[in-house]
Amino acid sequence: MLALFWIGIIVIVAIAIFFVANQGRLQPQEIPQGLPALERNLFNLEVGDIVQYGGEDWVVEGRLTYYEGGYSWFDYLLQESDRIRWLSVAEDDIVEVAWMESTTALELSGEPPRQITFDGESYRQVGSGVARMSRIGTLRRQPPENCRYFDYEGPGDQVLSVEDWDGELEVSVGRSINPRELSLLPGTGGSVYRG
Repeated sequence: MLALFWIGIIVIVAIAIFFVANQGRLQPQEIPQGLPALERNLFNLEVGDIVQYGGEDWVVEGRLTYYEGGYSWFDYLLQESDRIRWLSVAEDDIVEVAWMESTTALELSGEPPRQITFDGESYRQVGSGVARMSRIGTLRRQPPENCRYFDYEGPGDQVLSVEDWDGELEVSVGRSINPRELSLLPGTGGSVYRG
């Protein structure tokens, strides 16, 4: 019985020595700050990431973040070779995603009307306002910090957007898409097409 007592004491001392000697290795390791998230979603895409859509790989070259009141949304500038598209992402009860392309085929001046006819289709205005904007990455031009925006819906999933950047109107057209149609992959962390 005395032998079991001493064996128990020796085991306890050995365990205590083991934990003291390995204390530094048993502490939780801190995760370095500033590393990009490895898993991408529609709200954390970064320059250099890849958006797969329609059988093609599009590289994120820039991101505009719009703020209005307590609400924010994103437009990602995507490039594949010499083609440019915009991926518009907003969340208002549900995630709304649109695949857009800038166009110069619709000429507007002054205040955009409540209804627009473009390419034979009728679009009605469903929202407008003034947003503050921040940008990341290389964009084709450096827009002002604020813009007036006008959102339109057409037949089916068609959408149209007009942005007024200090009197310069930009028009984008496209369609609403299901977010599940996209695959998002972490990229290089830098611009692919702009060096």
